[in-house]
Amino acid sequence: MDTTTRTTTTDASTTDAPKRPSAARTRLIDSATRLFYEEGIHAVGVDRIIEEAAVTRATLYKQFGGKENLVLAYLRNEDEMLRSMFADAGAEVADPAQLVDAVIEGIAADIRLRHTRGCPFINAAAEYPDAEGAVRQLIEEHREWFRSTLQGVAELAGLNSPAEVAASLVLLRDAALVGGYLDGEDRVAPAFERTARSVVDAHRSR
Repeated sequence: MDTTTRTTTTDASTTDAPKRPSAARTRLIDSATRLFYEEGIHAVGVDRIIEEAAVTRATLYKQFGGKENLVLAYLRNEDEMLRSMFADAGAEVADPAQLVDAVIEGIAADIRLRHTRGCPFINAAAEYPDAEGAVRQLIEEHREWFRSTLQGVAELAGLNSPAEVAASLVLLRDAALVGGYLDGEDRVAPAFERTARSVVDAHRSR
């Protein structure tokens, strides 16, 4: 009886365990992320991604069914990384006021170190004008999450008009990511931090 119970439990836990993405799927997303961001989505064909990821065409279509689903996977990957960054900041910083500073510093670091060719979501939106399409819907969901998360941070920090703070920070980040690509991060990142902090200071209770 005990053996049967143990076996049943093991089988259930194995069934419930989340499946890890295959190595081929990971390579496809990694390759697509680099190529789409550096060169543009429409400029990069399926053959280029297949070659970069060292997989077969059949593998790409088995994993994603086509290029648009790979584009969606690329954007979801970007979304998950930003969510993870916020989660890590929240876990490391207990003081809500310091969390606001950590968010500003994290965005500035992203401008300097990672997203040096603009915002991947803005870039993708420029290539997908259909506001009702799957790509634009995903982008809208991401931006709504980002805006509401910033508003939540502002509320926890006791800032006045947290929705206004969030809207301003989203606008500043959009401008800084585009400006960092055009004018260089050395000029833009400090300007973003300075302006973002002035917005936050203007909404602190006196």
